Amino acid sequence: MSEQQQTDAPTRPAPTALEQMGGVQGFVYSTIPVIVFVTANAFLSLPITLAVSLAAGLGLTILRLVRGEKVASAVGSLLGVGVAAAVVAFTGSARDFFVIGIWASLAGFVVTAGSLLARRPITGVVWNLVHGGTHAWRTDRRVLRAHDLATLAAAVVFGARFVIQQWLYLADATGGLGIARVVMGTPLTVLAAVVVVWAFRRSSKRLL
Repeated sequence: MSEQQQTDAPTRPAPTALEQMGGVQGFVYSTIPVIVFVTANAFLSLPITLAVSLAAGLGLTILRLVRGEKVASAVGSLLGVGVAAAVVAFTGSARDFFVIGIWASLAGFVVTAGSLLARRPITGVVWNLVHGGTHAWRTDRRVLRAHDLATLAAAVVFGARFVIQQWLYLADATGGLGIARVVMGTPLTVLAAVVVVWAFRRSSKRLL
């Protein structure tokens, strides 16, 4: 291709945070297993609910593989449903379908908040590792402030998920847990990702 042709070629816009996370399809894929479980649990016995949820997860995985998606991504979602179903089968409580996600949110909050208290915001650590691990990013006040904000955004999302979903868990509100998982899932993750992407770009512009 000639230099003129390269100049005339249209520039593809940078993918949005939602697109980087799988777009609308990714959001749908993450919510279907939750909706199926909560809906089935409202009308069916727990063993049948688990069977329906696993069947839905398997069907979704097959669909994603047929569409040509990565095997790890497609099978990973099925594994998540399988583990959640196994926990429910072991405890006999429908609300435990959400327990792994609740404690994962707590772990995420501890890591992000802890990194802020240590003055080493985790998003900055990750950015530095991705770019060779040799940049003195903490000495640049603007870069450090950007990663403080990005890590704080992630900590707020993780903390809010844990507090609200743990409250619903203790109240044995399985339906409410399903709604909270959907509402506080991809939408909040996208909002936090926007701040993280901004911090990454700011760091690259100043330090690379």
